[in-house]
Amino acid sequence: MMRIAYLHGFNSGPASAKGQALGRAIAALPPTRRPEYFLPRLPTWPAEAIDAVERWAGSSERDELSFVGSSLGGFYATRLAQTRGARAILVNPVIDPEHALAPYLGRQSNPATGEQYELTPQFLAELSALKVERITHPGRYLLLAQAGDELLDWRRAAAFYAGAWQFIQGGGDHAYRDFARQVPEILRFAGVDGRPAA
Repeated sequence: MMRIAYLHGFNSGPASAKGQALGRAIAALPPTRRPEYFLPRLPTWPAEAIDAVERWAGSSERDELSFVGSSLGGFYATRLAQTRGARAILVNPVIDPEHALAPYLGRQSNPATGEQYELTPQFLAELSALKVERITHPGRYLLLAQAGDELLDWRRAAAFYAGAWQFIQGGGDHAYRDFARQVPEILRFAGVDGRPAA
């Protein structure tokens, strides 16, 4: 059975518009073609987030698994795909979160979940420990990036995922405007027949 996990970004949650859009498309598929869909509220701490998804993935075969990740979720998806040999679809992913999040050290409030927590140097160290230095099977990765991302430079992602399937759009923003239009391609890349029920 095909299995897809959507991993939300920093200070987001399962109510993410992208995660919900993907879930609606999957729910519209006939039961015989519908993959298992996992849209978790990821634990705040990086190592715990990875462990939570690993527990869900369990003993799944690599060709059954796809990880869709946005921003920090793209970083997590890359780590999981690399260690499991699975597929990953990265949406405006952050490449060096230990540097990108350093300016936000201190008290945090997740507007999506209401959680209050402290972003500490230990948090950044956990991110650094999870970093993939180089992807080894680029054909298993699909990069979706928009050049108008106001937080991350798409060129860094394009270079990091060199050799992977890439779709770079002009304009857009960090939230990835018009994400729903990419859902059919995401499902195809994940090995799912994304045609809705007749």
